[in-house]
Amino acid sequence: MPVSLVPKQQFTPDSPSDEQVAERVLAGETALFELLMRRHNPRVYRAIRSILRDEAEVEDAMQQAYVQAYTHLSGFTGGSRFSTWLTRIAMNEALMRVRSKGRAERAFAVPGTEDGEAMIDPSPEQRAETRELAAVLEVAIDRLADIYRTVFMLREVQELSTAEAAEVLAVSEDVVKTRLRRAKALVREELFDLVGQGAAEAFQFHAPRCDRVVAAVMDRISGR
Repeated sequence: MPVSLVPKQQFTPDSPSDEQVAERVLAGETALFELLMRRHNPRVYRAIRSILRDEAEVEDAMQQAYVQAYTHLSGFTGGSRFSTWLTRIAMNEALMRVRSKGRAERAFAVPGTEDGEAMIDPSPEQRAETRELAAVLEVAIDRLADIYRTVFMLREVQELSTAEAAEVLAVSEDVVKTRLRRAKALVREELFDLVGQGAAEAFQFHAPRCDRVVAAVMDRISGR
């Protein structure tokens, strides 16, 4: 019998933490897994999208990553943030697909941007301009080599810290910093300085797609 989806909601400071939700899911409240998906769908999408470029495959990889996370949820020990643990699962799923199809060399062998001033009440024209710049930035990021594109996505678009990105990629923080500097250099003159805050608007995961992934994953895990 399919699990009923819990109502969509905004997450306030009083909402349970990821770790608390995970504990409740493990205790039998399977439907609460939707809360974790809705919280982290943009993060998971951007992580996978930094490696895979086909949107249909990205959604399929997201679903599989969530199923893997649900299946191995008892293995989450709290040694790192839940979001970091989940991002690593998502990226491993994407990298496995890349390697299995032979579309790229092994880019991740295992052996800070300052905040700008927030825009206040942007006009419709400013919003439209930001969307246009974000679209241009997406094209520029897609043209980067894999190792630079992924670091740029994690640090500048997804706004992970250097330490979090290093943990996700299984490399040192110095490697993350070096790759990020190179990635910025490749797009800075024409795009990065121009886009500025628009970076956070790139690679959005909009509500209809979010609903589709959530529903598909809940159907899959409810059949276990």
